[in-house]
Amino acid sequence: MPQVPQTLDASAVRAWCGLALEALGRAREEIDAINVYPVADGDTGTNLYLTVESAAAAVEAVFAAHAAVAGDPRLPGGPSVPGGPAASGPPEPGGPGAPGGRPTLADAVRAMAHGALIGARGNSGTILAQLLRGMAQVLAADGDTAHTDGPGLGLAFRHAADAARRAVAHPVEGTVLTVASAAADAASAAGGDCGTVARAAYEGARTALAATPGQLAVLERAGVVDAGGRGLVAVLAALVETFTGEAPASAGVPVLARQVRAGRVGTPAGARDDSPEPAGPAGAVEECSDGTPVPEGPAFEVIYLLEAQDAAVDRLRARLDALGDSLVVVGGDGLWNIHVHVDDAGAAVEAGVEAGRPHRIRITHFGLGDAHTAAAAGRPVRERIQRAIVAVVPGEGLAGLYAEAGATTVLARPGEPPASGELVEAVRRAHAREVVLLPNDADLRHTAAAAAEQARTEGVRVALIPTRSAVQGIAALAVHEPGRRFDEDVVSMTSAAGATRYAEVVVAERQSWTMAGICQAGDVLGLIDGDVAVIGDDITATADLILNRMLAAGGEMVTLVLGDAAPATIAAHLEARVRESYLAVDTVVYRGGRQSALLLIGVE
Repeated sequence: MPQVPQTLDASAVRAWCGLALEALGRAREEIDAINVYPVADGDTGTNLYLTVESAAAAVEAVFAAHAAVAGDPRLPGGPSVPGGPAASGPPEPGGPGAPGGRPTLADAVRAMAHGALIGARGNSGTILAQLLRGMAQVLAADGDTAHTDGPGLGLAFRHAADAARRAVAHPVEGTVLTVASAAADAASAAGGDCGTVARAAYEGARTALAATPGQLAVLERAGVVDAGGRGLVAVLAALVETFTGEAPASAGVPVLARQVRAGRVGTPAGARDDSPEPAGPAGAVEECSDGTPVPEGPAFEVIYLLEAQDAAVDRLRARLDALGDSLVVVGGDGLWNIHVHVDDAGAAVEAGVEAGRPHRIRITHFGLGDAHTAAAAGRPVRERIQRAIVAVVPGEGLAGLYAEAGATTVLARPGEPPASGELVEAVRRAHAREVVLLPNDADLRHTAAAAAEQARTEGVRVALIPTRSAVQGIAALAVHEPGRRFDEDVVSMTSAAGATRYAEVVVAERQSWTMAGICQAGDVLGLIDGDVAVIGDDITATADLILNRMLAAGGEMVTLVLGDAAPATIAAHLEARVRESYLAVDTVVYRGGRQSALLLIGVE
């Protein structure tokens, strides 16, 4: 058995984040599939995964920062480039690092909480972020006694569960809040070391999860347990594994509540969304003739980070509570994550502007353009087209290009990747029987997969082509033929995307270790197929080197996508270089607008 920590320290926090991310990655589709409350938008598992991913990246960043200070070039994580795993940067350090360039427990838990806060997605992710913040407030507290043992962990669970309830405007039993409270009760009553307390919390959470259908009618009717609670059970199982070296034997459990009630299993496994309050009375979810839930309640989900003082947030909480439901306000110390369901999205954002400075604003429309929604509202249902392309694009310029080619686009602004709900909405907006989905970003793999799965449950045939860059998406679009059989079209588009090497030129945000060596903040990085290949100090020269390396392996077509911040002369320079050195190669240039990369390069 591998050596495991006996007490809480920074390494234990790091291990817990990694194991929790793996656990949620395995359970993501299962959790998404049982997402029925308060909005059946099929993204709870994905939202939890992305929230923990942000927390884990922040912890890795703080380890990297301490290693850099200590002069250790072996920094964990990849290069700090826009959109990369450490793009958000480490949170403000909580104190001096441990000897040898290692962060303290306070450093690690504060990083974890900060990362979860800025990366929280949906109701489930927002509440999980508050749970992690509540734990961090205990584990990082100054005092004579460090909370690094079992009793300290139990105290952290108690504070976390209470903090999460306070963050929700109208707590509802049968959700993740119930599961978190049960975990805290069990942990507080347990004695022993951290492993014993973690296992008690896990078992208490599993027992509470099994009971959620009896507390919330919508879960009972659907025959599932709460999705957010299911995700929390997975996170607690990872904590048990952190301190014992073994995952709980009963960590894998079925998602159907009816199986639990029938006595075929001893505990629950699945869960729905952990949304705090129902859109209407329990049991009031209507269904269409085919059994599909009809969306009811507010039309929009609005999420944003807010820089504001406590008094302003108190006023904002009251105003948003009057505007809609599912209100969750988490954070503190001047930074907050706001989540609410409303009919007037503009009013919700305006309220944030009056309270402070909102940013990373995300607005998702529930069920826009859905045939079931239209039928429920008495509107005529528009006939579906046969096939459509849905693509994520990194800038306004490419959005126009893709739209001209007939694609439905989802704009990914710098530092603000779309959630699965936005991709599902785009699929609905395309209103087609068959959809080809182009995520155009390796980091959107899980998000796009979740969106595709949700769309399939709505009767849409979806093929996900794992494009990792917008230039691969352009290559796929170029060979798209709607008149072909769906499978043949998908194969052709996949082949074209796969035959396109991609590169980008970006500016490093901080010192980091890369495949090409150590870069400093402000260095120009040239990445080929996602890995740093060149570190330079001049944008045009770095792009020149990258393009030559790519064409050395052959190519027939070069695609250049210029960001707004790219030098005005770079396109002409690269076009001239291709004409002079590669006579049989054509070049095409597009304006990408505001995007995280200065330049995108594709070679087919």
